[in-house]
Amino acid sequence: MKKLHLGLPKGSLQEATIEMMKKAGYTVHVSSRSYYPSIDDDEISVRLIRPQDMSRYVEKGIIDAGLTGEDWVKEAGSDVRVVVSLVYAKQQLTKIRWVLAVPENSPVRSLDDLQNKRIATELVNVTRQYLAERGVVADIEFSHGATEAKAPDLVDAIVELTETGSSLRANKLRILETVMESSTQLIVNHHVWKDEWKRMKIENLAMLFEGAIIARAKVGLKMNVPNGALEQVLKKLPALRKPTISTLSEGAGYAIETVLDETVARRITPELKRAGAEGIIEYPLNKVIL
Repeated sequence: MKKLHLGLPKGSLQEATIEMMKKAGYTVHVSSRSYYPSIDDDEISVRLIRPQDMSRYVEKGIIDAGLTGEDWVKEAGSDVRVVVSLVYAKQQLTKIRWVLAVPENSPVRSLDDLQNKRIATELVNVTRQYLAERGVVADIEFSHGATEAKAPDLVDAIVELTETGSSLRANKLRILETVMESSTQLIVNHHVWKDEWKRMKIENLAMLFEGAIIARAKVGLKMNVPNGALEQVLKKLPALRKPTISTLSEGAGYAIETVLDETVARRITPELKRAGAEGIIEYPLNKVIL
């Protein structure tokens, strides 16, 4: 049997990735003692790999494809094909940021103030390139962890990733600039992409993964509407295209169904009720394929 060898990110992104795959229709079981999770698709084998290493293994063809951050692909300088970018992170449906931060009371106010200073980060190559493009020469050292605790006693500044900035504020650090934004990417080996069966399998995964991400911020909404209220209800109802409208039996009115942002649904549901809608049902979605 043909198999696609897929790498999943181990660590902070692991849980969010497995949840995303569940929404996409794949059940992944991870044992605490194994790097080889099980998946309910006989045509796929998966293993956990650190995001920092993923693109190198994909580039070399050791695995066919993998999910990892755009930041780690750039840091490794890997030559891989990006199939789709998926905007999800550990906590939110947003891109993460790598930011240059200094202690709150630091005299550093601009990049120029970092000339010949010490900077700690795990994203060494990207940071070095970022500073070089702006004419700044600094001593950039690799950080094995606890980067936020190194300033100001050990280094003058850090480059660290953040979703909300709360951890930086808790450590009394001030963001100076954003070095890069990053999203999760489904990447594939160039030679693997030429294999028709594997390319189709990867394209299917990309479509389902993207649909699962889109669905996380949306809900389905259905309702009944009496004959005389249809026009008023439709005026208040946005949709991806147009809402689906069906005629109820015995001319009792209409059934309407649509998909919309969850934040919109909570705002307009009372308005729909006042406009004449009845039996309004809101339901969660697993996938939205556009």
